[in-house]
Amino acid sequence: MIIDQKENTSIITQEKATSIELIKKIQALYPKFKNNNIIVALTSLEAISTDEVAEFLQISKTHRASKHSFVIVSSKIDLDEAPEDLAIVPTLQEAHDLIEMEVMERDLGL
Repeated sequence: MIIDQKENTSIITQEKATSIELIKKIQALYPKFKNNNIIVALTSLEAISTDEVAEFLQISKTHRASKHSFVIVSSKIDLDEAPEDLAIVPTLQEAHDLIEMEVMERDLGL
């Protein structure tokens, strides 16, 4: 797991761990970046099952409840099968764009 900090966004990149191991690491280190927007880059994975993606749901809901963005980056996730409550985009640039839009919406009280 690689953690990169850019302004108020933490980018967590998975290297070799399974998605379950990654979720456990994120939960353990959560206090470190709980006040930032979070991008989880799963671009190195060959394939990701719907069940694996759903494991991110709880941490995403917790983070979004504290008025911060939580975005998963992967082009290998079937968006039709993924939980609607998860923000999933295919590229890192789209993740940054989504966070920028969500920050504007929060600032406007939408």
